[in-house]
Amino acid sequence: MTNWDTCPAVERKPGKVSGAWVFAGTRIPLYALYENLASGATVEEFVEWFPGVDEKQVRTVLEYEARALRTALAR
Repeated sequence: MTNWDTCPAVERKPGKVSGAWVFAGTRIPLYALYENLASGATVEEFVEWFPGVDEKQVRTVLEYEARALRTALAR
């Protein structure tokens, strides 16, 4: 599981969206991104469908996750 604590594009607060990781400044949970991408949506579509999230945030999340996976696989 990815440790999102140092990713600047996301935040987690106990009383916000049940403590789920969300895009910073929004109530949009990270899992919404992954569910939409898995269903075939593009990053551009996701940003269009979820106002408040910008493409830079999405790219930062995807790059952060990719680095975490590379680090885990290298162990």
